[in-house]
Amino acid sequence: MNISPETLQDLYEKGLTMLLEYTPKFISAIVVFIIGWLAIGFFIRGLRRFFDRVNLDEALESFIMSLASAGLKIILLVIVATMFGVQTTSLVALMGAAGLAVGLALQGSLSNFAGGVLILFFKPFKIGDYIEAQGVGGTVKNIQIFNTVLTTPDNKTIVLPNGNLANDVITNYTEQRFRRLDLVFGIGYGDDIKLAKKVLEEVVVGDERVVTKNKDHAPQIVVGNLGESSVDIWCRVWVKTDDYWDLKFDKLEAVKEAFDAKGISIPFPQRDVHHYNVDSK
Repeated sequence: MNISPETLQDLYEKGLTMLLEYTPKFISAIVVFIIGWLAIGFFIRGLRRFFDRVNLDEALESFIMSLASAGLKIILLVIVATMFGVQTTSLVALMGAAGLAVGLALQGSLSNFAGGVLILFFKPFKIGDYIEAQGVGGTVKNIQIFNTVLTTPDNKTIVLPNGNLANDVITNYTEQRFRRLDLVFGIGYGDDIKLAKKVLEEVVVGDERVVTKNKDHAPQIVVGNLGESSVDIWCRVWVKTDDYWDLKFDKLEAVKEAFDAKGISIPFPQRDVHHYNVDSK
């Protein structure tokens, strides 16, 4: 194919015009992009130092910085695009349409994202708390944007979607500094109730881990129920949350040994069976 000298001259002139027109814009856009990118990094580092000074929650800090970084970078890209002559209105409309399409395709993920935001801001629990929700329980190891990660006492990992978690009943076992430990001990109807109470006073309430000086958390030892085969004595004491399980296990064993030493029985359910002989004719 033969190209006339006039056509080549015309292409050369158009190319030179475009080069002269867009080269300054391209250089300016690159400079703005580099400066803007560095400025965003400087701002994020300053934001992290500020959050460290005010002792902001680790999960919330990570979320805010990620959101701020993504938002600022999107704004920077829009500015750079406009420097190349891209119409802002067209770009915004395109981003809006893309956002709508992605939103419709990821409705569940957006629900989990919203749930993550609610959890991070309202803080029904934090990293390190032991919670029960969605029929499972475990220690909170990580609060992510879409999921919350728990570790069970037997070291299994459970991942809960934040959307369901934020709308469910959550039981937080470690939020409060103190917890009430409820122990129930059954003794026989022929045993001495006062002696059993005295044993519980010495063995349970006498433990230094039990709170005794706070009138709102005073120990309580009462007859709570008259069962079919036992008199149930309720022993309620307040302990630090960190001591709850250790104290419970220790006292179940210690009370059994003390009852045995004092001759106090711990009865088990019994049934009387009557046998009748019927003469058959």
